[in-house]
Amino acid sequence: MRVARIYTGEDGESHFGQLELSYTEMVDRVVPAMGAAKGVEFRRSPAGSFFDWHQAPTRMYMVTLVGRVEFGVSGGETRIFEVGDVLLDEDVSGKGHTTRAIGEWVRIAAALPPTT
Repeated sequence: MRVARIYTGEDGESHFGQLELSYTEMVDRVVPAMGAAKGVEFRRSPAGSFFDWHQAPTRMYMVTLVGRVEFGVSGGETRIFEVGDVLLDEDVSGKGHTTRAIGEWVRIAAALPPTT
């Protein structure tokens, strides 16, 4: 399964990337490998909400449940995420990114432990 990610490069700027989630074979199905989570919460942003340059408070997966959202990285690239899209947000340092809700945006956020 491919997942989009936002990360901080060595240049201190935020960038988009992708990663491939690994899967574990089970008796009757194939499921994504489990990872540790520090916490899970549901978040809602009203239509038109705009969050100027900010860093992720912690590494987290975000899954859009309702609406659409546009993320912008410091290199000028923007991407729109829709229902079902998964983002690994891990730009916890550097310039960060912008976020704009296109309509009401509801998502689930699963905080991850820091990388070692």
